[in-house]
Amino acid sequence: MRIGECCNRDLVIAAPHTEILDAAKMMRRHHVGDLIIAEMHDGLPRPLGMLTDRDLVVEVMAQEVSPSEITVADVMTPELVTVPEDLDVWETGERMRHHGVRRMPVVDQDGALVGLITLDDLLVLFTETLDNMTCLIRTEMDSEAKRRKA
Repeated sequence: MRIGECCNRDLVIAAPHTEILDAAKMMRRHHVGDLIIAEMHDGLPRPLGMLTDRDLVVEVMAQEVSPSEITVADVMTPELVTVPEDLDVWETGERMRHHGVRRMPVVDQDGALVGLITLDDLLVLFTETLDNMTCLIRTEMDSEAKRRKA
């Protein structure tokens, strides 16, 4: 399965010039723990960075910085690791592990933002796949046992 088939396409996006306080309010309003920071190019969002709730705590609150005085560009993680939408889900998991990230924006062949995939998303997908395999094995074992009794 390709990651573009299972990524979250309901995204919350902020511009780099968004004030941190407004970004925090966006997270609360949309019930998310991260924002994708993007700029529009040719009408399509191009990801520049990520801002997480942890970034707000570590880089703003713990540093006692006034959230109304800085923008997301000042705090976001700019070393963005993206994943192409046609990459396999297992390879996506490996890319997350290799880069030590839990979230990755999904981009199309032109680098435009199309979705977001998280470690939690992959764990749910992998767990469901393993559960389906387990059910298949159990069903086959039960069928074989019934045939042998007959």
